[in-house]
Amino acid sequence: MPISPYLKGEVFEPEITKAMGVAFEKACLSLGLSLRTDPATEHVASVIIALAQRGERDSKRLYEGVLAHFGKPAGDPP
Repeated sequence: MPISPYLKGEVFEPEITKAMGVAFEKACLSLGLSLRTDPATEHVASVIIALAQRGERDSKRLYEGVLAHFGKPAGDPP
């Protein structure tokens, strides 16, 4: 599932949106969330969007930032 439904009017460069989508999918898998619209996945998306708004552009660092936010050590998704 792409992150685009969660952007709510926010506009990012295409490569940044792609990095955000990669981080979103990996984070959801690592956190045991299914890729569907619900409050948990929406919260993951909002953290990624906030990180991107602050200037983060790397999908790995976006992913690690989400895991850190939820108190989970970074690692590859299962």
